[in-house]
Amino acid sequence: MTDLSATPGRFAVFANPTRFLQLSGVVQPWLYGAAGVALAVGLILGLTAPDDYQQGATVKIMFIHVPFAWLCMMIWTVMSVSALGTLVWKHPLADVAVKAAAPIGMVFTALALITGSIWGRPMWGTWWVWDARLTSVFILFLMYLGLIALTRALDDPGRSARSAAILVIVGFVNIPIIKFSVDWWNTLHQPASVMRVDGPTMPAVFLWPLLISAIGFTLLFFALHLTAMRTEVLRRRVRALTKLRLRSADA
Repeated sequence: MTDLSATPGRFAVFANPTRFLQLSGVVQPWLYGAAGVALAVGLILGLTAPDDYQQGATVKIMFIHVPFAWLCMMIWTVMSVSALGTLVWKHPLADVAVKAAAPIGMVFTALALITGSIWGRPMWGTWWVWDARLTSVFILFLMYLGLIALTRALDDPGRSARSAAILVIVGFVNIPIIKFSVDWWNTLHQPASVMRVDGPTMPAVFLWPLLISAIGFTLLFFALHLTAMRTEVLRRRVRALTKLRLRSADA
């Protein structure tokens, strides 16, 4: 782990891995519980919502596809902030946060692509088109895979952390491209109907289940992220103790 002396004093308490394990152990069960409640409410409201007059029952894929799409971008944004923590503030848990979030982000991005294809087949008449939105999300999926491969390919923790942080920050340029691709280019993908300057255009009977589901999946991500970070911290401790014992045995 990184030397805590490099971390500003007011953040040192949060940078301490032992303190992190204590705090996350308290918060984690509450996050899982809140995520479960929100997902249950959101998905039940979504499944019992009326069919759309154009899309029929197919519109209900929206209640999982949209949160997946939102999360694949949000997770990379969270990793970008963590990457700054690695490069600028030398925060000892920043690299842990990046490494722990990458597999989760990869899974959510894959789910966004799969559910989007399932939704697109009856709407567009095809499983896939190389339009700006779908292509940029597919590139994001490849970026997640590349980041995971990079963190596992380098044995030196310091070098791995810096390389991963640089890749994450450079790759962040793809996030606004994904977000605004439907506005900048002519695509089959529908434009934004929730996060708009002039307010949502979606009927409340669809909007509320969607928002509650999105909150539930977001809470689920943070719960999974804490679990993955705790696992990574403990794994590094075990590896450090193993190396220390091997050196002691050699001595």
